[in-house]
Amino acid sequence: MELLIKAFIMGIVEGLTEFLPISSTGHLIIVGSFINFTGKFATMFKIVIQLGAILAVVYYFREKIIASFKNFEPGKWGFNLWYKMFIAFIPAAVIGLFTHHYIEEHLFSPFTVAIALIVGAIMMIVIEDVFGKRYKIGNMDKVDTKKAFWIGVAQVMSLFPGMSRSASTIIGGMVVGLSVRAAAEFSFFLAIPTMFAATGFELVKNLNSMSLLEWEALAVGFIMSFISALIVVDKFLSYLKKHPLKPFAYYRLIVGVLMLFLIAQKIVR
Repeated sequence: MELLIKAFIMGIVEGLTEFLPISSTGHLIIVGSFINFTGKFATMFKIVIQLGAILAVVYYFREKIIASFKNFEPGKWGFNLWYKMFIAFIPAAVIGLFTHHYIEEHLFSPFTVAIALIVGAIMMIVIEDVFGKRYKIGNMDKVDTKKAFWIGVAQVMSLFPGMSRSASTIIGGMVVGLSVRAAAEFSFFLAIPTMFAATGFELVKNLNSMSLLEWEALAVGFIMSFISALIVVDKFLSYLKKHPLKPFAYYRLIVGVLMLFLIAQKIVR
């Protein structure tokens, strides 16, 4: 029962933070440290339950996704959409394939997350100040292949726990000329192949070593991440119509500095 309660909490944390530029993985590591949800299964759990949040995006954009597959022929809108997502997916997929063991073994810690939260916050503030009012693209469908690739390169930063996949891709989108809302929507669509690949890889790798209770915990975390992410996606896109990213950057700074203090006091390890 204790494991299921922890899975319930972690699922909510995942759903609430996956699509906000504050790092879902970072928050899962921090909360996991507080509730003593650590170890090999916990590391795998934090990756796999992201699938619940991704399916929330699929459901939220279901009409656009269905329409894209109805126009899935070379030269048509649907084919171009997913081709650009594939191009953007490649950089993080290739680098992640060769670095995931090192990342899981050495970078999944509160200290690395705290540093990444602070560094990412500074980047968000600077990028928004420099590029926030210079955008020329207000619709993600107008992103060309070259820009999609550079957004994908920016997504590589998210391999470092605490940087945030959402923040990395939104930053990349703003640098190449997207409005913050268009960059966020592109980020959501890019999450679909990225996170399906990451969660699928983790499931296959651990398929034969999980107990029934661990499968139940995954199911609980998956359901809660789906429900909470579905709420957040709509609210976040509505927020970006009229508001800047800076509040999220300030939040990251506060959490990052607080974490460093708690680590220094040996309250969090």
